[in-house]
Amino acid sequence: MSSRNRNNPLALAVLMCLHRGDMHPYEIATTLRRQHKDEAIKLNYGSLYSVVCALERRGLIAARETEREGRLPERTIYRLTPAGRVEAHDWLAELLAVPAKDYPSFAAALSFLPGVRPQEAIALLEERAGRLEAIIAAHDVVRKMLEQRGLPEVLWIEAEFAVELRRAELGFVRRLIDRVAGAAIGGFELWQGWHDGTAAVPDFALSSGGRE
Repeated sequence: MSSRNRNNPLALAVLMCLHRGDMHPYEIATTLRRQHKDEAIKLNYGSLYSVVCALERRGLIAARETEREGRLPERTIYRLTPAGRVEAHDWLAELLAVPAKDYPSFAAALSFLPGVRPQEAIALLEERAGRLEAIIAAHDVVRKMLEQRGLPEVLWIEAEFAVELRRAELGFVRRLIDRVAGAAIGGFELWQGWHDGTAAVPDFALSSGGRE
């Protein structure tokens, strides 16, 4: 598979599940949720079945057999093909080694920070900081639970990465709040002036409630 087709982490998740053994799609979804991989990968059954079909068309997985339990619908069990095994390794290696350009929504919001008044920005950032603290606290509870269960850290290391990003974000938000509150951020007077009507509005449009 060329790198241009490596744009859906759910496809990699399917390949990695089948790397462990043959499964039907429902079992794949159950496995991902049981291992909390849906915290790192967007998962829903409709998307999962579409991904499975796409991987089969590309020859990366193949149907092994179809089974039926009672009155439940038939379920097709899939296996990883040799090409799929190679692709799973190469895709994972690329993701681990090569930084990707992401477009987080918070960065987009920060790019238009002057669209709200400085005091409103402080209040909104304080709210975000509180939510981040709650997320971090919840992670600590889950981490202790996983440690008590004896689950090796290597199986949930992605959660550690996610919370480290949250901690870094919280630190940034707290520092930004202090800078805005102390009028220490560059261009503060201009920013305030845009909302007071004493300075020209910047190229991007202010929010509808930004000026009185």
